[in-house]
Amino acid sequence: MKAIRRFTVRPVLPAPLGPLAELARNLRWSWHPATRDLFRDVDPALWEAAGGDPVRLLGSVPSARLTALAADDGYLRRLREAADDLSEYVTGERWYQERRGEPGGELPDAIAYFSPEFGVTAALPQYSGGLGILAGDHLKAASDLGVPLVGVGLLYRHGYFRQSLTRDGWQQEHYPVLDPNELPLTLLRETDGTPTVVRLALPGGRDLRAHVWQAQVGRVPLLLLDSDVEENDPAAREVTDRLYGGGSEHRLLQEMLLGIGGVRAVRAYCRLTGHAEPEVFHTNEGHAGFLGLERIHERVGEGLGFDAALESVRGGTVFTTHTPVPAGIDRFDRELVAHHFGPDAELPRIDVELILRLGMETYPGGEPNLFNMAVMGLRLGRRANGVSTLHGKVSREMFQGLWPGFDAEEVPIVSVTNGVHAPTWAAPEVIRLGARQIGRQRIDRALSVGGSDRWDAVADIQDGDIWLLRRELRAQLVDEVRRRLHLSWRQRGAATAELGWIDEVLDPDVLTIGFARRVPSYKRLTLMLRDRDRLMDLLTHPERPVQIVVAGKAHPADDGGKRLIQDLVRFTDDPRVRHRIVFLPDYGMAMAQKLYAGCDVWLNNPLRPLEACGTSGMKAALNGCLNLSVLDGWWDEWFEPDFGWAIPTADGAATDDHRRDDLEAAALYDLLERRVTPRFYEHGPGGLPDRWIEMVRRTLTRLGPKVLAGRMVREYVERLYVPAARAHRLLAPDAATALAAWKSRVRAAWPGVAVDHVEASATGATAELGATLSLRVRVDLGDLTPDDVEVQAIAGRVDPEDHITDATPVPLKAASRPDTEGRLLYEGPLALDRTGPFGYTVRVLPTHRLLADGAEMGLVAVPLEGTGEGAGVLMR
Repeated sequence: MKAIRRFTVRPVLPAPLGPLAELARNLRWSWHPATRDLFRDVDPALWEAAGGDPVRLLGSVPSARLTALAADDGYLRRLREAADDLSEYVTGERWYQERRGEPGGELPDAIAYFSPEFGVTAALPQYSGGLGILAGDHLKAASDLGVPLVGVGLLYRHGYFRQSLTRDGWQQEHYPVLDPNELPLTLLRETDGTPTVVRLALPGGRDLRAHVWQAQVGRVPLLLLDSDVEENDPAAREVTDRLYGGGSEHRLLQEMLLGIGGVRAVRAYCRLTGHAEPEVFHTNEGHAGFLGLERIHERVGEGLGFDAALESVRGGTVFTTHTPVPAGIDRFDRELVAHHFGPDAELPRIDVELILRLGMETYPGGEPNLFNMAVMGLRLGRRANGVSTLHGKVSREMFQGLWPGFDAEEVPIVSVTNGVHAPTWAAPEVIRLGARQIGRQRIDRALSVGGSDRWDAVADIQDGDIWLLRRELRAQLVDEVRRRLHLSWRQRGAATAELGWIDEVLDPDVLTIGFARRVPSYKRLTLMLRDRDRLMDLLTHPERPVQIVVAGKAHPADDGGKRLIQDLVRFTDDPRVRHRIVFLPDYGMAMAQKLYAGCDVWLNNPLRPLEACGTSGMKAALNGCLNLSVLDGWWDEWFEPDFGWAIPTADGAATDDHRRDDLEAAALYDLLERRVTPRFYEHGPGGLPDRWIEMVRRTLTRLGPKVLAGRMVREYVERLYVPAARAHRLLAPDAATALAAWKSRVRAAWPGVAVDHVEASATGATAELGATLSLRVRVDLGDLTPDDVEVQAIAGRVDPEDHITDATPVPLKAASRPDTEGRLLYEGPLALDRTGPFGYTVRVLPTHRLLADGAEMGLVAVPLEGTGEGAGVLMR
């Protein structure tokens, strides 16, 4: 019979075991081995059955076992040590607090970090892939460093889907119901004990209400909004039903709740707990972009005009873009967005047209009727970044239309390369080996804060110890694969009698390759199948075989991705190779931790440059797994042949995608046959694969310090959060009002700005290195003054089309008063400091002490044809 009501019965812990409840509610246990061991030792069998979730464990432990533990002096001592360690961790000074004492350390009091998904632990399944895992690692690293972050997201009652396969290999989705009371969450409550409610106004007089659940991620609170509230109508209750589900209006409501409701949740949390109000708001991808509109609405309610409120809000906003493809950005019809804002819906103090103007694709190449969440993020964020050096370049090109007149390299989008949280992703065996080498405290600091000096100690670990570790991790993966494969085949309808062959799947002494990720077409799940006979030869080679473990989920609406999975599964089902290649369904954090550690090679073969970062390879590298990847994302930035392999690409050589796939698959097979497998199986005089082990060692020493989330978060603090906090403080109401008025005046006058004439002291076809040109530029400023602009010479090498490729700006100075026609003469020297083809041009930009950079307003005046000597001079 089905229950008519469901509720959670919690155990009453004996008083001596009271600290277990606090330890279970703080998700630090997910990356703190001593605390996990404490819970496992409550009851190892129940711990396994609970999936390593302390909350579920404590809900199922028999009272007799709790009574026995309450009398166990040894266990109670360990419990006190763990509780004391957590207390010191959440209250003691860490990297961020140490920075506060440094000169010029203008650190923000708090930062709000918004993301549509967070992958903190498998016990809180609120993630679908890399974006969520990255967000979870960001919170954990911020906690380790003491950065005062507040995370903000949504609580999805069905999370992301669970994946299984049919007998013929087709992906099936399942959406288990999640009860927040059975998760490591607490409900945010008012002082009178009632749940805190965040409200959004919907068209037609409806309301969308949400409760706020709090997860504690070490020192960092994570606020998750939940619309499954009894006071909501059925449609409103389903807004937070599942991650990335539903149609356009459903997604729009999710993103309004995340951005607008999220700011209101932060305000409530700070009011109730005394937490410092955030000075910086960081939106992780465009899904949370509406947070800027809510903050503008707050400022307008305080008496600021819209333009001044916009300047105030932009100052403290950071926007991170994660997608290198327009299809990965949420875009909504103009009419749908307009329907949900204005006097009869949300943000009634802001004119709907002003809201629409922030997100519409009103630039060359855009679709003017579409509201683009990333475009709004860039217009509302004074600072923006991509997530690898290459992705920053791709993003600048992708969004160049927002800054007309500027070259792509001048678009104000910087790069902060992603990182991964080492205490989460490095296998316990790897951490123990490091601790044995340099001590527990030093290894903990190396994993959280970084520092190459600590990682250099890996170079002293004996070859035999490294190889023994790698074999142990590979053997653990083999056991895990067999267990999961057996479960998968049972779900596919196989009888136990059919599955004896699974006991022989994989071999702990065979070179093991991992490939696991989401399954959009550009990640090319099935590139390895391009020449099936050649792959089969690799898998079954009599002396140098390889084995491959594959996992990944296709979006429920992506039938093309599902067909790719089915194609691969059918190959893995072939009795000739099924002992050497497997597909594991239901890829998630728990599986990933075994995969990254147990594989020898991590394969990544996306279409370049469509991989924004690709952090799975970083997690593998932390465990001594070597990367075999297309030069895309982070691998393009940090690849060295000493610790991995680059798959050659056919950029520009292939006439179509099929030809490109053929060429790049052939290059992959060549690498495996000629370089990868021989090195793994080639043993030196001591009976060990010395050259392979040296590559493992170099992976750990050279990549280890770079791929850390601690390094990433430190960069965010120093390069983005501190400047954003400084701008937030500078742009107080009076300053924001003055800046908005100045911008309005400059925009109105800009059509009257022109470069009237350019001349130089030498104009020959050649010049000598070290010479100096004297530039004279006549500029018409119209209604502007010299204080409103900067006149620059732009010089550097030129390509065959006369495009300046390494431009250096040189400010010019006003040399006279305006002439009778109002024009000014600007002068300055231009040093010829490079050999080869060299050129220059000039331009006029707006300038103001409160602008982030010269491109901020997207205004520029350049010479017209016939205004002087053009692009300049060549040197040889």
